[in-house]
Order: sequence, then C-alpha cells, then structure tokens
Amino acid sequence: MEALYLENSPIAYYIDDTANNDWVVFVHAAFVDHRMFEKQFRHFAGKYNLLAVDILGHGNSMRAGKDDSIENMSDWIDRIFQKHNIAAAHFVGVSLGSVFVQDFANKYENKVLSLACFGGYDINNFDIERQKANSKEQMSMMMKAVFSVKWFAKSNKRISAYTKDAQEEFYNLNAQFDKKSFRYLAKLQSFINKYPSKQRQYPMLVGCGEHDIPMEIEIVNEWAEYEKCDKIVLKGAGHCANMDTPDEFNSCLEVFWKNAKAK
Repeated sequence: MEALYLENSPIAYYIDDTANNDWVVFVHAAFVDHRMFEKQFRHFAGKYNLLAVDILGHGNSMRAGKDDSIENMSDWIDRIFQKHNIAAAHFVGVSLGSVFVQDFANKYENKVLSLACFGGYDINNFDIERQKANSKEQMSMMMKAVFSVKWFAKSNKRISAYTKDAQEEFYNLNAQFDKKSFRYLAKLQSFINKYPSKQRQYPMLVGCGEHDIPMEIEIVNEWAEYEKCDKIVLKGAGHCANMDTPDEFNSCLEVFWKNAKAK
C-alpha cells in the first residue's frame, strides 16, 4: 500500500476505505511497522474501512523534525481522522501499539467505538514495581541492538512470536529497524499514569497469546478483572498473537466488534 502523509507530520499511514462500514485503526508493536497487520488488512478488506499507522521512528515514519515526539502520536492520528472525515473507529493495538490506542482513547474518548489491546498493559493503572522485574532483561536486549540490529532481531523474534513462520516474519521487519529510533522510545514513561482510571464509555477487549511471558498473562487477567471487560488468551500464539494465529485473532475481533455494535 502507498504511504500517505499529512502536511507537517512525519507519520506514514495507510488506508483502505472501500467498505461501507465502520473504521478500524491498527497500531503495531515496537521495532516493526504496519506490515505486521498484512493478514488483518487482507481479511478485513471490503468488510471494514482500515487505517494503519507507522509509529514515529518505525517503517516510513522517519521524517521527524527536532520537536517531533511519540507523545504527539494521538494528535497526529486525530489529524488523519479530520482529513479523511473519520468520526470514530474501533482501535486495535498490539504490544507498544496498545499504549498509543489507549492514549488516543484518553484524549478523544468520543472518537472510540471500541478498544482492543493485545500484549499490553493499562497505562492508567501501571505498576512501576512490576515493570522493574522485567527491566534487566529489556536492557540486555537493547544492548544487543547497539552492536547489531540483526543480532537484536534474532533474539527479539523468539520473544515476540511463537510459530516459526511468525518469528521469521517478525525478524524480517525488525531487522529493518533503525537503532537511532530508540531515542523516540525514551518518551514512553510520559504515558504512564498520566490520566486517572475511569469507567470507559466504549467496549474493551484485552488479550494475549498463551505462550506470552507469564507476567503478561497475569497482567491481562488482572486488567480484565478490574475493567470488567472482555478477555481472550489465544491458543497457539505468543506475544504478537495477530501474526502467530491470524485466523483466530481476526475471528475474535469480528465477534467483539459485532457485540460492541449491538450494545
């Protein structure tokens, strides 16, 4: 698909607006780009209008000015909405993408039809101490990228995907990541506990793969409990469940969106 840009924005985005139905926005995981959703775009083409973005520093979103920051992601997405007359959409975020879809929902609640977060955590109710338990492993991974992005990608694919096909697909995307873009991710802390938790005015789904790390499964279970929202743990999938088990991932989204529309 052709990369589109707004004036004075570094964010590349991709649209399929051939359906006479609701819009769906997909936001990808760290170190890859919109192409991790290729199977979702093929499946939902003609059924829903589709929008995917490349997070700043990923894919084709590399035309950053000195003042551009990932903190602006929600506002850039809102500008895309304005340009294409999108009143509201279903949002799907995987891993890092779940941070940005939640931030958009915090700022533009009336533009969210539903929210689905896979392999993520609640940015409005984040346990700092729990994250510290994972920080050493994360730092070890980052150091690999300093020396070689391909070395980093080989290690990262085993954490990010479970099936061999998905691991290779993830590796090929991750290997194209520019290590200079790590500087943008330093701003992630600014999203944490910025907004108070409150009752959501839209349906929500949280999920992960059964082969994700135990801490993520624990987070998803707790998240669903206190949100009183839908939850799914996809069999045969790891962290990026949409790549490991795309058919099951797509089916659970379709059921979720239909139920959301009925409410």
